[in-house]
Amino acid sequence: MPRKAASPPRTSKATSLALSDLHIRLEGLEKEHQSLLKQIKRKRTELNNFVEQMRSLATEIFHKATPNFQRMAELDKEIHALFDEILTKRKFGKQTKHNIEKVYRNLQFAGVISFQVNHPDEDLEDPELDELFENFRPQEDSDQESNKYRQQYWEARQNLESPSAARTNESRKIRQTFLKLAEIFHPDKVKDQETLQNHTEIMKEINRAYQEGDLARLLEIERQHQLGEYIDSNSEDDLTRQCKTLEQQNEILTTQYENLKRELRSAKNTPEGAMVADARKASKQGVDYVNVMVETMEQQINIVSQIRDFVLSFRNQKMTIKEFLNGPVTLNSMNEDLMEDLLEQMMSELEDMIIFE
Repeated sequence: MPRKAASPPRTSKATSLALSDLHIRLEGLEKEHQSLLKQIKRKRTELNNFVEQMRSLATEIFHKATPNFQRMAELDKEIHALFDEILTKRKFGKQTKHNIEKVYRNLQFAGVISFQVNHPDEDLEDPELDELFENFRPQEDSDQESNKYRQQYWEARQNLESPSAARTNESRKIRQTFLKLAEIFHPDKVKDQETLQNHTEIMKEINRAYQEGDLARLLEIERQHQLGEYIDSNSEDDLTRQCKTLEQQNEILTTQYENLKRELRSAKNTPEGAMVADARKASKQGVDYVNVMVETMEQQINIVSQIRDFVLSFRNQKMTIKEFLNGPVTLNSMNEDLMEDLLEQMMSELEDMIIFE
């Protein structure tokens, strides 16, 4: 009796299973890809909005508080000049002079006046104060570094694109996508005016995305104009190649998303970012944050004016050395916690004032 026809070869079944697995894999990668593009777009918008809020708030504060900034700067110069005159023109014993210098440095350390290089005649052998100033400087440096984050980021990007640098997968992919889009949308490749204008606008987007290292935006432009490579859904080679391409792109997009999150955190950790957070909280409570800041500065100006008058009286020899070393009566009678808060805010705003100048 003749046997039944043989079953299909195992290779066909294996190929079918392979194609099915590739379809599932491709679908998963495609979903991940779209999700990353959306996350990057949202995070980019959040970052841009936050930076704009920082700029807007800083501008408003600067315009409303300019007279106060100027007055604070004048008082700061006056106090430094008074101490300079006291320490250079009056004769004191070594210990007395040392105590006066400590008052001077304490005012700087507290942020009541700006920090300046020690006076040439000043006795520097004060380990306790020197240690305090050493602990103070790293915080100042860290604030400066956080404000330079964007600059360092763009310098790093420029280094990646330099001929001498080894090209990473990310920089290569960005460059490849840019060149592909530029080849298609370069205005020199069209003649009619309408298409020329359209391509010119698209090339502006392409160039901006390339300069910012924004692969997500380049891929969005590519998909928007349906420039993707044709994939044969029955070709194992095509599916495998597409899976590999998406894997590489998703890895780069994940890095881009993490960079955006890191940049946003960096922006929020700056003094300007902290002001935005405070302004939002104040707004929820129905408080005008800028007006509160201006009023606070006026209180600080009053305190610093009293300190200036106190030092002036000592310069004019209207008080004894003991009275001077005991400090201003008005300051000693103030609530200690309130003084700490005011001096901390004053120090921050003096730094901002120097930046604005």
